[in-house]
Amino acid sequence: MLILILLWIYLRYKTTIISRYLRPLAIFVIVSVAIAGGGIVSAQVTPNPAPLNNITSLPLPTPGDPNPANPPLLTAVAQPSNLADFVDDQTALLKLGKALFWDMQLGSDGVQSCASCHFHAGADNRSKNQINPGSGLLESLKDITFQVGGGANYQLTAADFPFHKLADPNDRTSTVISDTNDIASSQGVFNSVLKNTVPGQAVDSTTSEPDPDGFQVNGINVRRVAPRNSPTVINAIFNKLQFWDGRAKEIFNGVNPKGATDLSAKVYKATKPKELTAVSVSLNNSSIASLVTGPLLSEFETSADGRTLPQIGAKFLRKKGQKIKSLRPLAKQLVDPQDSVLGSDSRSRQPGLKIASYDQLIRKAFKKQWWKSNSIIQVDSKGTPTILAKNDDGNESEEGQTLPANQFSLRDWNFSLFSGLAMQKYISTLVSDKTPFDQFQAGNTNALTDQEKSGLSVFVNNGVNGGGSCNVCHAIPEFTTASVRRTTGVASTDSTDPLINNPTNGFFPNFGVTPASNDPGAGKDSTRSVFKAPALRNIGLTAPYMHNGGMATLEQVVDFYNRGRGDDGGRNAPVLNLTDTQKADLVAFLKNGLTDQRVLLEKAPFDHPQLFIPNGHPGNQNSVTASGNTNGTPTATDQLVEIPAVGRNGVTNPKPNFLGL
Repeated sequence: MLILILLWIYLRYKTTIISRYLRPLAIFVIVSVAIAGGGIVSAQVTPNPAPLNNITSLPLPTPGDPNPANPPLLTAVAQPSNLADFVDDQTALLKLGKALFWDMQLGSDGVQSCASCHFHAGADNRSKNQINPGSGLLESLKDITFQVGGGANYQLTAADFPFHKLADPNDRTSTVISDTNDIASSQGVFNSVLKNTVPGQAVDSTTSEPDPDGFQVNGINVRRVAPRNSPTVINAIFNKLQFWDGRAKEIFNGVNPKGATDLSAKVYKATKPKELTAVSVSLNNSSIASLVTGPLLSEFETSADGRTLPQIGAKFLRKKGQKIKSLRPLAKQLVDPQDSVLGSDSRSRQPGLKIASYDQLIRKAFKKQWWKSNSIIQVDSKGTPTILAKNDDGNESEEGQTLPANQFSLRDWNFSLFSGLAMQKYISTLVSDKTPFDQFQAGNTNALTDQEKSGLSVFVNNGVNGGGSCNVCHAIPEFTTASVRRTTGVASTDSTDPLINNPTNGFFPNFGVTPASNDPGAGKDSTRSVFKAPALRNIGLTAPYMHNGGMATLEQVVDFYNRGRGDDGGRNAPVLNLTDTQKADLVAFLKNGLTDQRVLLEKAPFDHPQLFIPNGHPGNQNSVTASGNTNGTPTATDQLVEIPAVGRNGVTNPKPNFLGL
């Protein structure tokens, strides 16, 4: 209310002589109050320039977006309202989050990090061993036959795209030249089963087993590939729900992606030094924290089968009486001394941070009741926890603790809470709000070229007005209708699950990319598919496109919409009948107008530590070499590619996009 009053004062007196004094004061107070409330000011005093002031490609109004014809400037999502109940030091939280996100030691193999699938504009531009044959989703829909390339470890080419090829890309009824249920996605770990994590050891103790989903070449396991295309994490903070199917909920329960719907999710809290209490937690605006808990346990992405988040927490500690040091954050990777978050902790030419352990960061970032206790948590064969007392040596650090494999400290147990909130803090800083479009919307009408302005007109107008109706699903300024702003007041716990089941909230049924029998998404069965409309910022950098990764260029994406979708053979949308010039203009707007140069050149906050990513295996889909592992089924030799560390000033030459396209 205070902001509204001050804004009225500003507008009421802006043309009078007194405005010379009131306007600066009002603006200062408005900004100060908004920042104190956890947001970024979007007080759009000047109107949108044409064509943004009269959009005809309109989603339905919502309480959070009552006037979609005249959109606001991009506004930050507020932090969880009760974050202070958990966090003491947000600077330490940010450091913890960035380090964990990029750290190769998180993976069961000591290679695979969260960033391994999100290192290029927040997405993945690799093209070898990036095909999933249709496995890893519903067991009833499982397919282990590779159609693209004929086998795992295939090197994709531009000629493989689009996956649904038509004789005439402008005519959905023309002859289908080829089609596939394969998915272009991201490679992760080898198939394995966990024995245990080992404190102080980056590589978990595992048994390699034959891959049941087809990721083998001549009986040798290759790295598995996730069953859906990896979306960018940049601007993910604006999504109400995460993942293509929305399974990571907006309320973080501290344990898993299910949010408030999982009443059994509990973390422990030290109510007294020798007393632990299982408690439910609820943090709003936290779908990213919910998301984080999923991939860390995924047997496709980072984990051996059977691993738990407390076991990941335990691996970063050392055992008393053994010469095993705790895992130094980013111990395998260089950190640029000019890194915008971690630079002051860089060891320059030595890998890792000056901070000797994650234990130190957790103790600094979080309030003591979430990590300090004289009790331990013992888990039986059924996964049921029991609280046991332990000797108190007066040392707040977990380093030096000796515990059996089925016993965990409070810090181990709450690792899901720590990693979720910390990585959410880091990912929330990855906001690309300095695109040419943002400058244009703010009043610099020269920020877009004439062609890009024409493309913007196609984007924001409906078919009657010569447009492509893009804004109906990809509403400005977030470029998705599945945003926190538009879905204000709508919750996953509402009885009809409207965030998923009401298209107004950004999830669309039977959209026409692939049949539901390939992948139902949030539709849950093979008769109805439901997927989230992804945000489009930096889309020129994040190919391949769609949930199946089946389109390699924006031209292919525009052709799909122009012909009225319908690649699934089902319900069709109206044909747009865009001209070649209109299509080229739309692509120019998407490719250039929505690209933030800081993302392109990896400037802060998009700078990062060094990373080594698996890029398939020496050989091809017909032959690979065995690595010589001795823990079971042979695994293929890795082919690692270095992503060099980059500081806040970024790079001079941007990295190539997917297939160099």
